[in-house]
Amino acid sequence: MNRETIRGVLKQIFEQETGESLESLRDEAVLAKDFALDSVDMVSLLMRLEGHFHVRLTNDELAESPTVGALVDLVRMKLAEPACQTS
Repeated sequence: MNRETIRGVLKQIFEQETGESLESLRDEAVLAKDFALDSVDMVSLLMRLEGHFHVRLTNDELAESPTVGALVDLVRMKLAEPACQTS
């Protein structure tokens, strides 16, 4: 799955979480700061990402991915893992 597809899904999730329409998601946008996500919001985001992409993300991985770009890369990496691939 390419970065833009993942970014599009993230955009939808952020819009649903924040209740606001977003023009775009920049790679350098900081999740906690630019979207005012607290720890509860981050757990909700984690669960929604796992459910949508059928991947397993840890709190530590999410904490190590503070920006939209890093989160896109993390999801892309998880999707590339053999356990996530379907025949």
